[in-house]
Amino acid sequence: MNLNFNLDAVKNYHGSTQIARVLTENWVQENLYCPRCGNKTISHFPNNRPVADFYCPLCKNEFELKSKNGSIQRKVNDGAYETMIQRITGNQNPDFLFMSYSKEENRVRDLVLIPKHFFVPDIIEARSPLPPTARRAGWVGCNILIEKIPQQGRIDIIKNGLLIPVADVVTRVNKSDLLAVHNLSARGWLMDVLNCVNKMPSDVFSLADIYRFVPLLSSKHPQNNNVEAKIRQQLQFLRDKRYIEFLGKGVYRKLQ
Repeated sequence: MNLNFNLDAVKNYHGSTQIARVLTENWVQENLYCPRCGNKTISHFPNNRPVADFYCPLCKNEFELKSKNGSIQRKVNDGAYETMIQRITGNQNPDFLFMSYSKEENRVRDLVLIPKHFFVPDIIEARSPLPPTARRAGWVGCNILIEKIPQQGRIDIIKNGLLIPVADVVTRVNKSDLLAVHNLSARGWLMDVLNCVNKMPSDVFSLADIYRFVPLLSSKHPQNNNVEAKIRQQLQFLRDKRYIEFLGKGVYRKLQ
C-alpha cells in the first residue's frame, strides 16, 4: 500500500477543498482494501451520492470517507445535523473511514474505520446555526464526537504512518460485529455501558465499580427507572459476546 497521494490526479484542479477531496478519494480507490472482507479493492460510487462514497464489489458493504489535514482528535466536522440523525435512526449509515493526512508531505498518516453500528445520536453534536448574513442562513451542521465512540469501534487501518496487518483489521471488524444492535435505544445503552467498562482502570472490576456510573447513565437515560438492572443486562450481553468474563460474586474481567 502506497501512503503517498497521486498528485497527477489533481493536476487539472485549483481549489484547495476540491484538491483535498480528489486526492484523498483517489488514494482510497487506488490503495485501500475492504476492511470487512479483505477484498483487495473498493470502488467509488458516482459523485454526489447522498449516503456513501465507496463500496466493496465483493461483500457490497458501503463506506463514507471523512478526511482532515492534521491529526484526528476529539471531533470531526460533518454535514447537516438533521440528515445525520435521520440516517442513524433509520439504520442507513455506511461504515465511516476517518483519514488524517499531511498536506506538506502529501501523504496519509492515519486511517480509522468506525463500523456503522457504533453510531448513536449521542455522538452527533449540532453546531451553531449559520448567521442571517450567510448564504445558507439558519443551516445547522454537525460534528461527529470521536471521543465518545468505544475503543472497540475505532479500528486502526493505518496508525502514525504504519500499516496494520490486513488480517488483524478484518478480525477486529468481524469481532466488532458481535456488538451490532439494530434497536437504537438498546444500542445506546450498550455503547454507554461499554464506555463505562472501558474506563475501569483494571481488567478485573466489580458490579459495584460499574454502579458508580449510575448517576451519569440516569442523566443520559432519564426515562429508565431501573438503571442498575439495565447495567446488568448490558454486562450479560457483553459476557455472551465474549467481551467480558463473569468470575462470580459480582466480579468481571475484560477479555482482550
